[in-house]
Amino acid sequence: DQVPAVVEPLCAVFRRQLKAENQKYTPERARVLDAVIQIEGLFDAEQLLASLESSGYRVSKATVYRTIKLMQDAGILQRVLAGGDQPRYQLIYGTRPNDLIVRVDTDETISIDVPELIELRDRVCAELGLRASAHKLQIYATKA
Repeated sequence: DQVPAVVEPLCAVFRRQLKAENQKYTPERARVLDAVIQIEGLFDAEQLLASLESSGYRVSKATVYRTIKLMQDAGILQRVLAGGDQPRYQLIYGTRPNDLIVRVDTDETISIDVPELIELRDRVCAELGLRASAHKLQIYATKA
């Protein structure tokens, strides 16, 4: 029997990270965070900016890029290493891990669910007296 982890609200996690870096939780950063929460799957900064604009919000490109970096530092987002010109990101905080296979020949990403990996991660951490907060598995593959 495992006790479910209590997940802190994302805005609280983000505010704490910003405070640690002597930054403010501005309305623009709040909008970027809200937009990220609404996106399903992988996204790049341009898609995030387009999502904000289509919602009627005016946020500068520089603010979007800086906020993405701050959210990575806070453990809210992770960068997904894939081909293409733009780095892509995914929401990781408070979600089940989104492990991926990255097709380097087609730049396609395929989400995979490997429950045994979560068990292995938790067991390895427990043996070291630790509790896992997240993990990332990316397999790079091409057609056989």
